[in-house]
Order: sequence, then C-alpha cells, then structure tokens
Amino acid sequence: MDNFYNYPLLIKQLLISPLLSNPDQMIINEKNISYNYKTFNNRVSILSNSLTHIGVKKGDTIGVMDWDTTRYLECFFAIPMMGAILHTINIRLSEQQILYTINHADDDFLLINEDFLPTLNKIKDGFERDIKIIIMEGIKTETKKQKSKSNYLYYEKFFEINEPNFVFEDFDENTVATKFYTTGTTGNPKGVSYSHRQLVIHTLGFIVGSSTSNYSHRFHNEDVYMPLTPMFHVHGWGFPYMATLLGVKQIYPSKYEPKKLLELIKNEKVTFSHCVPTILQMLLNENKNLNYDLSNLKLIIGGSAMPKSLAIEASQQGINVISAYGMSETCPFLTVASIPSKNKENNDSSLIDLKCKTGKPGPLVDLRIVDENFNDIVRDNKSTGEVVVRAPWLTNKYIKDKEASKKLWEGGYLHTGDVGYLDNTGSLIITDRMKDVIKSGGEWISSLQIEAIVSKCKDVDEVAAIGIADKKWGERPVIIVSAKDTVDKKNLSKIIKNSIQLQIERGYLSKWAMPDKINFVSEIEKTSVGKINKKFLRKQFN
Repeated sequence: MDNFYNYPLLIKQLLISPLLSNPDQMIINEKNISYNYKTFNNRVSILSNSLTHIGVKKGDTIGVMDWDTTRYLECFFAIPMMGAILHTINIRLSEQQILYTINHADDDFLLINEDFLPTLNKIKDGFERDIKIIIMEGIKTETKKQKSKSNYLYYEKFFEINEPNFVFEDFDENTVATKFYTTGTTGNPKGVSYSHRQLVIHTLGFIVGSSTSNYSHRFHNEDVYMPLTPMFHVHGWGFPYMATLLGVKQIYPSKYEPKKLLELIKNEKVTFSHCVPTILQMLLNENKNLNYDLSNLKLIIGGSAMPKSLAIEASQQGINVISAYGMSETCPFLTVASIPSKNKENNDSSLIDLKCKTGKPGPLVDLRIVDENFNDIVRDNKSTGEVVVRAPWLTNKYIKDKEASKKLWEGGYLHTGDVGYLDNTGSLIITDRMKDVIKSGGEWISSLQIEAIVSKCKDVDEVAAIGIADKKWGERPVIIVSAKDTVDKKNLSKIIKNSIQLQIERGYLSKWAMPDKINFVSEIEKTSVGKINKKFLRKQFN
C-alpha cells in the first residue's frame, strides 16, 4: 500500500494519452506554424520553465490576451500544470472592462499578443499592482521589432534559452486552474473560476456526452478539430482540452475572418468545430460566393438558440449542425441534441427540429425544472419553470462576490436563469431567459418563440424580440429585425405580422404576442461573445 499512487485529476494527466498513442499527430497554426504532440509537450515544459525563471510561482495568476493560436493552447496546459492560474482575458470587452478584469483577477503577469499593445498602453496606468508583461510575438518576428520594444519580455525567446526539463509535480486536484469573466452588458463582468478536478471531469463528461451517439455528429479521435468559439470564452467551450486528450489533429485559426476560416476548413479538411449562431451565419454568407464543399463538417451550435431557418441553410450547404446547451458558470457542457438512428437519414422538417433542440442532459448532469417554490414542474410537455442543475464540473462561486454566489447556488442547485421544460423524449426545451420573458396582459410570452417564427420569413437576416414597458399592459413585445437596405420594409412587416397571426390562430402563441412595433436595423447589437444583446436593445428602444 505504501507504493499506491493516489491519482490526482490534474490538467497534466490530459497529455498522457496523446503522447502514448499519437505523438506524431499535428497541431497547426494558421501562419504555417506546425508541430507534433511530442514537440507541443516540450514547448509546454519550456514555457513552464521560462515562467518560473522570470518569477512565476504556484498560485500566481497569469492573464492571456491572444487570438486563437497554438500559443494559447500551450498556455491552456503550461500555466495550470505548474500550479499557477490561467486568466483568459476577453479581448472583445471594452478597454475599461479589460482593465477591471485584470485588476479583479489579481493578475501578476500578462502574456499579450502584439496586436493588443495599443489597448495595453491605454490601460496600464490603471493597474493596481506591479504586472510583468510578456509579448506574444510571431515566431518569425524581426529582430529590429524586438529591439524597439526591449523593455518587454518576449514569448518566443523563451524557447531559445530554456530546456524542456520542467518537472510537473502532483498537487491538490482542487487547486484553482483557470479564471475568466462572464460577459457584462451592464455593470462589471462576473469572475468565474475552475479547479483542475472540475476541468478534467468536464473533459471526460463532454467526450462521453458528444461521442456516444450513433449519429454522425459525434467527436472522435479521427476528427480534425478547429475552434470557432474564442478560446477566452469558457476554455473554448472545453474542446481544446478534449481534442488534446483524444490526440486529434488541431487547427488554430488566429483571427476569425470568414474567408480564411473557410479556406482552413477546406485545405486542412476540418471535420469538427463549434460556434454561436452569428458565426455560423457569417460562414454561410461567405460560402455563397466560395461554394466550398462543407459536407464533412460537424458543427455544434451553442451560446443561444439555433433558429430553424439557420439549421436549414446550414444543412443545404452540407454542414451537419447540432445544438448543445451550457453557460459560463457550467464550464459549459450540460446538454447536447440527440438524433435517434431511425431519424438520421431524414432530411425533412422533423430532423431539423431535432437538431435545433437543446438536447438531453449529459452524463452526471442532474437537471431539474422547478417553480418559484423550488418544486419540480410536472412533465406534461408544456409546463415551464427555471432550469437548475448539478454536475461535478460547475463553478463553485463568483470571484469576490458572496451575494451573487449565494443566489447562484440557492437551494443547493446552480440556477441557470433559463426557462424551459423536459419534453417526452427527455430533451431540454429552453423557452426563454427568465429576464427575457415578456409579460403582457397577464400572459407570459416567449421571446424565443416569436424569434423562431420571424426568422423563417424571407429576407430576415436576424431577429430579436424584447419586452418594452407599457402603462396599460405591463409590457408589450417589440421586434427588431436586421434586413438588407434593398428590402421593402413595409411589405416585410406585413409578412412578419401575418406569420405571427397564423401561429396565434393555431394556438402556438398567445394573442398578446402580436408586436406593437417592428424596428428595422442594419445590424443587431451583440455581446462580446456574439450573442444578441437584449439588455442594450431594451435600453435603445424603450
């Protein structure tokens, strides 16, 4: 018993399998930078060695500002593996929000892409502590450029002066591994953290949840993976950890430019990715001109509901789309859509409906639908309540926010803030965010239902339904539509109202769902992670 190894669930353990089974598999950056898993492991060791030499110690927090690159993947492993904390900084936040997150997270070091130096220069006087800066320059950056910024340390220089001999010791698996901040549309973003144990179990749980289906959307070790969700957002939804554990070929696109992404998908034969609906729409629009064959691409859609019209368009271009559900506070995996084998060959409306469903709870996910008294809602395929969950990978709390943490875990379950029900197949159906449900004339109206109907109307690019304060009725629905300038807005408004009226007559919608007004905009405001910013829209149109 003295020699028994009490195996801790640490990030370093995710590297064991690929190094044993597939060490020669490639990891590729879009700038013609590539190396195999063996070299990746060496670079992780060198990075940890280098960070130690410049003063990083266990428990220190290291903020990272980068595009989606192979260097970011190195940071995903090296920083937590040495016992430090990785803070993935949301580069799409405002400058003041970025400054807030750096200070709130207690960052000790910053690894920052050269492209973000203008932002750094604007905010660094607001740092509340002495922060050492390391520049993540390109591997082929010219020496002259380096000399001009000699007051900074340089990431790639680490690999010229250090050796891959870092010893990754065991430590408590409950040690914090990562921090990041949820999108803040009003006020400051909230900080979320995860331990090594939570991240490892999430990786295993998500692999099981996304790989056990007999349908062709499963993620497996022969896939070619490329992220289309920013790596700063919930660890790239956890997929970089999954892809590394499975030892698959990985492609990192750097900036998200539609043409470049499609070229990478084509040239590198990418088979698996994930993104929010707005990114998918961007790719589909671009591919109308390029007409690339996308029939080998499996794409998980999350972040917000996938409109049926978007799923149809993606299927028409050959993409195998499927929905999943989670949030920043859940690491994020909770559910994934499931397609029974009897349906997998169909291309009709019923198959599209299955793909758009939020999906079934994953392994170890304890999901309940509860009323305001925390009682379970009867499963009658229509009655809704708040979605609350338990799983071994959910965040414990918000960083430095006891009150919000208490509300998050009230009753011993994590409160998602989403409203929905479990249908007769066991799939979760999200009907709305609690804060986005519209109450008019005493009736609850789902903004998602309205959006689903309007999105199917020809010439509608994007749609958002919001509730606007009304003295007589409490709230009234208002629809915001993005459409081309050339579209006849008067005629489109008529089509939209007729479509809504038809669903009212069929009993699908309450009569109160007919909007008082339809507003047309060139583009609907988004949050930093590509979701429709309803808080902003309510303020704009109220």
